[in-house]
Amino acid sequence: MGQKAPKLGNKKSHIGLRRPDGEAVTVREFEPADEPEVLRIFHEGLMEMVPDTAFRGLRHHPESLLLYAAITVVSSALTMCWWLILLLPALVVGARYFYSRRVIHGYLVEAMSRDMGNIEGFYMKSPGSCLWVAVLDQKVVGVVAAVGQQKEPGGAVELRRMCVDRRYRRCGVGIALGKRLLEFAAASSCSSVNLGTTAYTPAAHRLYQHLGFQCVGVTEGYVTPGSRQSLPERLFYRVRYHHYTYKVT
Repeated sequence: MGQKAPKLGNKKSHIGLRRPDGEAVTVREFEPADEPEVLRIFHEGLMEMVPDTAFRGLRHHPESLLLYAAITVVSSALTMCWWLILLLPALVVGARYFYSRRVIHGYLVEAMSRDMGNIEGFYMKSPGSCLWVAVLDQKVVGVVAAVGQQKEPGGAVELRRMCVDRRYRRCGVGIALGKRLLEFAAASSCSSVNLGTTAYTPAAHRLYQHLGFQCVGVTEGYVTPGSRQSLPERLFYRVRYHHYTYKVT
């Protein structure tokens, strides 16, 4: 006999938080009419990862800085061309931006070919999975998804696709979405909630920690789904994958 799947949580319940001006953030189950806004928020959130990875991420990878410095020194010794040496840092930054954008675009295509291109079928009709939207000012302003991980002992849920419209951040939207997913996991009798992120933005990590998640590991040189793994990509695109978990009580 296979392991018994966790029972399905209550998808239909709502959860809300009230922001300082009195307007409530409501989290509800995804409806087909929400799809254009959900995809817009998801796309914009991914594109924000491009400068985050290319620029902010560089500070977190000293090995890359050493490699770029070595390239500059070698170029200086071989060419003795000062204008080229001065131009090299700009070329390196430009290359990081170009390959970060290409890899993240590949990830977007990969996501659209799997779950985000069929939200209703992948999340809303699959046992143990669901996708919710946050509504504020009568607009969809955020999204989060849960996917059941049947193979985990005791059952687990994976948090996916957490995105908040940048115009509505710091309004409690991320907290409301996270709490709704944790409520779903508890109702499904799951033992834990897992997530992974390559974000370098401190706010993303603070949100997960505020919700009660703990970082349990970091994968250096993570291979992003949809990447081509060419030599230039490996040279100019390098990320850390943070593993977080939440123990359901």
